[in-house]
Amino acid sequence: MNKNHINIPSILKIEKGVTAKIGTYLKDADLTSVTILFGNGLIAMFGDTVFKSCEEAGVTILHHQEMDTVDFNDITDLAFQIPNKTQAIIGMGGGKVIDAAKYIGYILHIPFISVPTSSSSDGFSSSSASLTIGGHRRSLPAKLAFGILVDTDVIKSAPVRFLYSGVGDMVAKISSTYDWQHEEDLGYDEVNDFAFMIAKKAVNSFVRTPFESINEELFLKELLDSLAMSGIANEIAGSSAPTSGSEHLISHALDQLLEKPQLHGVQVGIATYIMCKICDHRWKRIDTVFTKTGFWEFCATLDLKASDYCDAIDMAPQIKPHRHTYLHEEKYRILAKKLIAEDPKLTAILK
Repeated sequence: MNKNHINIPSILKIEKGVTAKIGTYLKDADLTSVTILFGNGLIAMFGDTVFKSCEEAGVTILHHQEMDTVDFNDITDLAFQIPNKTQAIIGMGGGKVIDAAKYIGYILHIPFISVPTSSSSDGFSSSSASLTIGGHRRSLPAKLAFGILVDTDVIKSAPVRFLYSGVGDMVAKISSTYDWQHEEDLGYDEVNDFAFMIAKKAVNSFVRTPFESINEELFLKELLDSLAMSGIANEIAGSSAPTSGSEHLISHALDQLLEKPQLHGVQVGIATYIMCKICDHRWKRIDTVFTKTGFWEFCATLDLKASDYCDAIDMAPQIKPHRHTYLHEEKYRILAKKLIAEDPKLTAILK
């Protein structure tokens, strides 16, 4: 990445009623011929609203379809079937369809418009795509969103597990930035101060938000705004270091170890608490957020195993051997596994 040039979204709307205005936003950006990829089942839910909005704004939908795969071959095959006159590709749905759309935008060199229908992670704003290659998930460079359009009414209608996942993924920035600073202190990496500041400001804004219910408009907007800022921090840094540290390595290891992993943000959130407590870094703040939002209660309903998290901790350094997070040091892996066996919050959810 050219360090003198930072890509940022040209369209950013996070508010109520966005879905019915998608056509207007596209028209204002001179994008009048588009392809739309919907998540599984979402044409029935939102298709009429999106199609009417585009028709009224004079935006032509050259092609639309539902997509429920992140297989690299499927996505590249589709990319070269996209109509030649497509000016932008829109991904509306969860992580799979957004990853597919952003990767297609990347290889075709056309703008990508991100329209997430849940708040499960910061993937809707990041410039990487998690795709399946040879049966394994891999993070590949992709297209930073030209536009991010989030309808908070739609977010409210999504299953609550996605909201808890977003909470976990957002709070993870507390441990990821701490890891990144650790790497610089030991001479393994160089922190980009501006990216670091953006990531810190994003998580601090979120965890300090007053709320009574996680469905409040202010809470949802703060969560989504902060997740969007996280993607920008990665773009500035030219890597995922500002928002992905030891806690993400644990989650990636769980993805490989488990036949049915939990939602990314749930795994990352638990791992964030583990890492921050063994480092004595802002773990009380994390516990407060998880308690007040109901994150801990939700995790207790899942079939989570302490042994899986211990195995993931041991595997974590192998996930990204070029990094040097706290988990790359044996003493912290020992402390993390000890904490899992002894900490009341963890023993209540990890059986």
